Amino acid sequence: MTNKFYRTQSPKGIFESGVDRPGQGMDFWLIAAAATLLLIGLAAIHSIDVARPGASYMVKQVLFAAIGMIVFLTCSLSTPKSLERLAPLLYGLNIVSLMSIFILGTRRKGATRWIDFGPIQFQPSEVAKVILIITLAVYFSRRWSDTKSLSTYLGSLFHVAPVIGLVLLQPHFAGSMSLVMIWLSMSLIAGINWKYVAITAAIIGGTVGLSMKLRIMPPYMLSRIEAALHPDPKGNAYQQERAKIAFGVGGATGVGYLKGEQKAGRYIPEQQNDFIFTVIGEEFGMIGAGIVVAVFGFFFYRIWLVGFRASDPVGQLLSGGVLAVLGFHTIVNLGMNVGILPVAGLWLPFMSYGGTALWMCMACVGLMASVR
Repeated sequence: MTNKFYRTQSPKGIFESGVDRPGQGMDFWLIAAAATLLLIGLAAIHSIDVARPGASYMVKQVLFAAIGMIVFLTCSLSTPKSLERLAPLLYGLNIVSLMSIFILGTRRKGATRWIDFGPIQFQPSEVAKVILIITLAVYFSRRWSDTKSLSTYLGSLFHVAPVIGLVLLQPHFAGSMSLVMIWLSMSLIAGINWKYVAITAAIIGGTVGLSMKLRIMPPYMLSRIEAALHPDPKGNAYQQERAKIAFGVGGATGVGYLKGEQKAGRYIPEQQNDFIFTVIGEEFGMIGAGIVVAVFGFFFYRIWLVGFRASDPVGQLLSGGVLAVLGFHTIVNLGMNVGILPVAGLWLPFMSYGGTALWMCMACVGLMASVR
């Protein structure tokens, strides 16, 4: 019997190649690029540990990576049929986990985003991104012959709205925007009428703009936007100003591994997380930072290639969702590190410290391996 996920027609969307070229095994180059980024991140985290006696970020991150291998292997063994069977359960778990944050979560810095399990902090909003990619892929694939209809478009909105709303209530504006990017990318790949997508994007943009104008968005969001528009190096833009100094000190070739002064002096708060790229910029300079950006570019090219070669709708949709969320994280994180975008609280894939974020990245690579 022919699997409903597969069609005799050529796949449609931005990945359309016109040639049926199913993948052959796992994409070695994709996995190698991800592993390279992970190793560079571990090296940067180790550099921070050396400069801060008593810190143990490196050991924990290695442990997180080991657990992440289980996540990677589990996702790599998934099939279209298994995803279809699991989609309703995964969607329900997604909603329950996001709701549980308001009961079991720990509030930090004005937001409730984490659930503490002893030494491990679990962030449901990160897992929500992977689950949404899977469930939305199943949703669109079931309507693959009717994606232009208004009902399919409205159904996709009802599918993502509860997830986005619960993340926004934490509040986690940047996280909710990541989910919007997943929907936007996968909708275009599925072939949703572009007018519907454009209208939705305009409404979202207008709502954000109006909330800024009326100053009804959370104070931390307003302060970050204010810092980007009217930076005060000693006040609201202190973190980004120190990041610029780190890149400036690094110059072309850097000051040398383990020799960064900004991290040694702890001038950049949470440097192991959102601002891990500043360690690369200071210690390896523009050349080292450029190499990291090049590796990211190659990594995203391989994800695109997986989608381009996919012979079924689910493969294309999964690739589009993964490319959207990891690409969005990378662009926003690098942009705020160099001071051209507001601080958004989005980690750098594979490199920033954190278990849930790393597991999410490894799950995405596992899904790409399953498509291949």
